[in-house]
Amino acid sequence: MSPLITALFVVGFSFRLVSADLSSGLNGVGVYAVFPGNSNYANASRPFNLRFTLEPAAVAYPTTPDEVSSIVQVGVANNLKLSPIDSSANTAVIETGNRLGDVALALNAAGRALPHGTCAYVGVGGHSAFGGYGLTSRLWGLALDPIFAINAVLANGTIVRVTEDSYPDIFWALLHHSQSPHLIEVNTFSAPSYAIVMEYSWSSVDYELAGRYLYLFQNFSLSGPASALAGEIVLTRGSEEDQVTFALTVAWYGDQDSANSTIQPFLDVMPTPSSIQIVGNGSYIDSVSVLAGTTLNTSEAPDVTDTFYAKSIMTPESEPMTLEACTSFMQYLATEGFTSNTSWFIEIELYGGPNSKIRDIPNNATAFSRRDTLFTFQLYASSSNNLPPYPADGFNFLDGMVNSVTSRMPETWNYGAYTNYLDDELENSAFSGKTLYFNDNYHRLKSIKEQVDPTDTFWFPTSIEE
Repeated sequence: MSPLITALFVVGFSFRLVSADLSSGLNGVGVYAVFPGNSNYANASRPFNLRFTLEPAAVAYPTTPDEVSSIVQVGVANNLKLSPIDSSANTAVIETGNRLGDVALALNAAGRALPHGTCAYVGVGGHSAFGGYGLTSRLWGLALDPIFAINAVLANGTIVRVTEDSYPDIFWALLHHSQSPHLIEVNTFSAPSYAIVMEYSWSSVDYELAGRYLYLFQNFSLSGPASALAGEIVLTRGSEEDQVTFALTVAWYGDQDSANSTIQPFLDVMPTPSSIQIVGNGSYIDSVSVLAGTTLNTSEAPDVTDTFYAKSIMTPESEPMTLEACTSFMQYLATEGFTSNTSWFIEIELYGGPNSKIRDIPNNATAFSRRDTLFTFQLYASSSNNLPPYPADGFNFLDGMVNSVTSRMPETWNYGAYTNYLDDELENSAFSGKTLYFNDNYHRLKSIKEQVDPTDTFWFPTSIEE
């Protein structure tokens, strides 16, 4: 399958005026670029999270690997840091500007699929580079796992095709920590012949019961449900203080007759749900659309923005949460969450456990180091109207969520954090992001970074230090 050329933007960050050399350099290599003062600069540099204000020296739109290489060389010559940002489009040799919804549509047209997250507007480059969990991951692994080659631009502007046999250290590092503009070559999977989404909810649940429900779901997850089953608990504000709304979304990618029987052992120990919905027409691509909640064709509508803070917890399968930790978390949500002036939600994703393909690969096989995880908590709080400013106490609110769990577990509890839910405030916390995100793989990543990017050309706020 041939690659589809699409716009990929690379941003040179600088908080100074654009030099004439940068402008003439980009124009000289024939790359379209937007500079401060241009009418479309504000839109081109606008982040998804409006809590941040970006002021890049230029936003460039290359259409070929050679143009990416030229941009890197111009940026280096002008002493700029380069940060890849994803844009939009399609298929098998996949350019990293493509978005997940468009990739899913293109692959499905050929009867193929990849493991990836649910948000259609997320770029495949960053998503796969930092793990890439999705509801098919227990069946197929993470988004980074099918990658067998990466066509990357190095910090000196050199274009290289990186595989396990050529540039093995760089290949290892890029499979979890990639800031180098690239396209990826992947093995795809046959799209499931049947897929369905099942939604269960329990409204106005007392926090003690909610803690027990989470604990029961943990027990079910440890029992080893079939890899064709995916699930995530979704928690939102309760209708009264001391309560939460507890929901479970289940996706099934196996035999049609086995969907209900696979989740039934969990439902048997739960009270009758307030509501049950079976969503979808049975096709795989419809399940992708249902879970996205938006159009998969991202050219049909612009992406929305938000103003938010996010954190995560990855719980080790070998050290499951205690009932006390589960209850403490729910109590925090039912009290502090009830009075919070943010708009928040929590997703607790069934990530690993027996039969999960994620855990088939050792933690040190790639730079991604948290494959022995059972649950991934995604903690997310927006400003009340989704616009700036983000409330100052919103940071402490999410920090408290994490503490409500970790403080009830042993001090040696080896929990982690998910790099696709990067926490820009983490460096100020007691537990370093180096450990939470990269664990034992950090030192090798740092060594490789020092060798291939000694001047920290490819940079972003939580990147590996040179």
